Amino acid sequence: MNHEVKNGAGSNAASRSFPGSGAAIRPASGLLQVSYELMTPGPTQVAENVRQALSLPCVNPDLDPDFYSFTEGICHDLERFFHTEDHQALILSGEGILGIEAAFASMTEPGDRVLVLDNGVYGRGNADFVSLYGGTPVLYSTDYHAPIDPSALESYLAADHGFAFAALVHCDTPSGMLNDIDALVPILHRYGIPVIVDAVSSAFGMPIDLEKTPADILCLGSQKALSAPPGLSMLLVGPAAWEKMDRRRTPIASFYASLPAMRNYARDQWFPYTMPSADMNGLRQALNNVLSDPGIFLRHGKLAAASRAALREAGLSLYERAGFSDTVSVFLVPDGTTDREILSGMRREGILLAGSFDVLAGKVIRIGHMGENARAEKLQRTFRALQKVLTGLEIPLQADMEQVFLEKLQES
Repeated sequence: MNHEVKNGAGSNAASRSFPGSGAAIRPASGLLQVSYELMTPGPTQVAENVRQALSLPCVNPDLDPDFYSFTEGICHDLERFFHTEDHQALILSGEGILGIEAAFASMTEPGDRVLVLDNGVYGRGNADFVSLYGGTPVLYSTDYHAPIDPSALESYLAADHGFAFAALVHCDTPSGMLNDIDALVPILHRYGIPVIVDAVSSAFGMPIDLEKTPADILCLGSQKALSAPPGLSMLLVGPAAWEKMDRRRTPIASFYASLPAMRNYARDQWFPYTMPSADMNGLRQALNNVLSDPGIFLRHGKLAAASRAALREAGLSLYERAGFSDTVSVFLVPDGTTDREILSGMRREGILLAGSFDVLAGKVIRIGHMGENARAEKLQRTFRALQKVLTGLEIPLQADMEQVFLEKLQES
C-alpha cells in the first residue's frame, strides 16, 4: 500500500466513501471507480496514454528476450535523463519505499555507522532502515522548518566523519521540505561518505543532474512526478555504491530487496522475480511523456511559485520558512478548523488533497503540483474549491486564491 494514504479513508474494499463526502469510490462490476480529481503529492493523476499502455496485452517477462531489451531501453533513458554515464539504472517491482529499503538493505552491514540527515519525517525514518539491517544510525537532526545548512553540516563532519554512508532526503513529502543536494552531496563526498538520496517526490518535477551531484544511489518512484501508477521503484546506482556492496563481509539480509540480485539482468537474461509487464508498459509511456516535455521543470517552477503566492496572499501560513519544493505546497491548518474538515470539504467539491502524518498529523494540508497534477487548469480548480471550503468554514481570507494564482502565472 502506498505510504501516502493517511487521510482516514474507509477500508471496506467492496464499497468505500470518504467520511462526510459526496465524492465516493463506487463499485462497478466489482471495480473501484473514482469521482474526484487527484491533487495529492502522490499518487498523482495518470495520463490517458499511460492508462492505455497499461492495458496492452501482457507478455511473459521471464521468457521473452524482447522484454529484457525493453527494460534495458527504459533504464538507458533514465540514465540519460539524469545525466550520467557512471550510474546503472535498475527497476524494482514495488512502490517507492521498496527502492529505498533495497538501497539500505544492500548498503548496510551489521555494525556500520550510518549518518541519517534528519529534517523531516522521512529523513528520520531512514534510521529505521539502518537499524533493520543491523547498522547503527547516527541522527544529524536539524530544524524541520528549514533545509539542512551546508556550512553547519561541514562543521559537524569535520569533527566526526567515520560513516559507512549517509542518507539524505531531497524532498520530504510529508512536509514539502526541499534540501539542496547540489550543495550537500559534495560535502559528504569530500569526507569519503557515499550518499543515498531519496528523490521519490522531487525527481521528474525538479532537475537532478548526477554529473553535477553524483548521489551514489538515487531513489525514484513511479507514482509521483512521473505520473505512472504506484508499483515500481527506480534506482540509479553509482560506482562507489557497487564497490561497497562488492566488499560486503556478510550476505544481504533480503532476496527481494537485493540490488546485486538485479544488477546483471540484461547480461544473464534473468530477473530474480517476475517483473510486472503491464506496469512496465505504463512506465515506458510515462517516461516518454516526460522526455517529450522540454519545459517540464519550468512549468513545475512557475506553478509552484503561483501556488505559494495564492496561499500566502490569502493569509494562510506555509509550513516551511525556506526550502520550498516545486512539487508540493504545504500550509498550516488555520485556527478555527481541522484538517479533516478541510479535506472532507474538498472531497465534496470533487478534489482530493492530503493531510500529513507522524509529527505533522492534523497540522498541515498538502497540495501536490507534480507531474500530471502540475497543470494550470487543475490548480485553478483546486484553489477555487479551497476558497469555497475555507470560506464555508468561516476562515477569514485576505485574497481570492484563484485570482492570485492566475495573476502570478501571467506575471511569470
